[in-house]
Amino acid sequence: RTRAVLGFHTKGGAAEACTWPGIRSRRGILRGVFDHLVMTVSTHVAVSALYFLNLRGDVILYRLYRDDVERNMADAFRTQILQSKDGPTTCPVRNLAGCNFAHCRYNNVYVLTVTKSNSNISLAFKFMSQVVELLKSYFNEFDEDSLRNNFVLTYELLDEVLDFGYPQILTPEILKLYITQEGVRTERKQKKSASDKKATLQVTGAVGHRREGIRYKRNEVFLDIIESINMLMSAKGTVLRADVAGKIVMKCFLSGMPDLKLGLNDKLTLEHDPARAGGGAGAGKSIEMDDMTFHQCVNLSRFHEDRCVSFVPPDGEFDLMKYRITEGVHLPFKVLPIIKEIGRTRVECNIKIKSTFGPKLFALGTIVRIPVPKQTAKASITVSSGKAKYAAAENCIVWKLRRFPGQTELGLSAEIELVSTTMDKKSWSRPPITLEFQVPMFTASGLRVRFLKVWEKAGYNTVKWVRYLTRAGPNQGGTYEIRCS
Repeated sequence: RTRAVLGFHTKGGAAEACTWPGIRSRRGILRGVFDHLVMTVSTHVAVSALYFLNLRGDVILYRLYRDDVERNMADAFRTQILQSKDGPTTCPVRNLAGCNFAHCRYNNVYVLTVTKSNSNISLAFKFMSQVVELLKSYFNEFDEDSLRNNFVLTYELLDEVLDFGYPQILTPEILKLYITQEGVRTERKQKKSASDKKATLQVTGAVGHRREGIRYKRNEVFLDIIESINMLMSAKGTVLRADVAGKIVMKCFLSGMPDLKLGLNDKLTLEHDPARAGGGAGAGKSIEMDDMTFHQCVNLSRFHEDRCVSFVPPDGEFDLMKYRITEGVHLPFKVLPIIKEIGRTRVECNIKIKSTFGPKLFALGTIVRIPVPKQTAKASITVSSGKAKYAAAENCIVWKLRRFPGQTELGLSAEIELVSTTMDKKSWSRPPITLEFQVPMFTASGLRVRFLKVWEKAGYNTVKWVRYLTRAGPNQGGTYEIRCS
């Protein structure tokens, strides 16, 4: 059988020449057999070098199995493939300078194989996937951190799975009989859909957003109603558009598993509670909310029944509710601008601002920006309170008021001198005046807290804090604009 495989046979005890073409001697027979075996076996070569790289292309670890490739192949992969215009996602197999690069990505790690010969590429990809599954069986997770935490074990496994580029044993059950070292395992993340979690909570009645055993020496609840107002007013004082986007932010430091109930002066809430609708203590004027969104802790079925927000709060700070109101918006300021253009070289501005909230309240950090033409040379400004100056970079007069009391009217007058030019013949477009402010203990929507009740089986006393805030400005989430024409 051996002689038949080598390409010659015996007849009468004498060796006859092989019938392969081009082979006429015994030396030629052996040379032809060797070349044939090399060509056949080379198709079973999986890799010459194996690299594990992070997303930047930095080498985490690598192993060279044959001497037909250089050690700097990872640099060529990073510069020619990762940082190329097409990127690594266009084609998983590339040929660079006579070397074949095959790569695939698992989480935040690139697995790269390099071969010099025309090897079986399907075998290379199968090998990479099997290596990843093998490492997962030791580490639970395959990522950059798990590789860095298990350098010694990874190199020991890589020595066993390949021999001179040929795949060997890759079955985890067999390798664990010989490599008994345990790796640094990563805790598996439980992948569970949101619908499955909700179904579990509904069946078991468990609270997934709050852990048990929470204890505080002082039990407190902080409730903030924060509203951002968006308003556009004409130069004559007519409101063209006004709406309020608000949210209720809670910060809970409560022991145990408390059940809270919040009552608001919502119109539908008062319709369900006739005793409050008659104007009882804390009822105030009813408001109508256009839309509301709640935190996952809110019991929506109870809200639809009695219009009260019932919930078991998470520990710490969270957004309990978000809402929007477009009707019955109370404006904190009224602005009356009078702007006159005198020829082409002068502009006169007279601005009056009146606060409409209560006299016991005040606004903080009020900033009024009054636009001026681009060709402004200088501005003479007089204010009844605060500080004002011309900001050339913003093309406006900036009027800052540290504290603006309620039911107060303040004014600004300015004479603006312009540079006469013949290049720009377009008329001044007069952008709107903008306001930035914060008014504590005031809500533009009129929303009020009627009650906040806390039940807990321990029966402890709770300290409750309620705060209101209305704001507007580029960094406050709202716009307050008054047209100048």
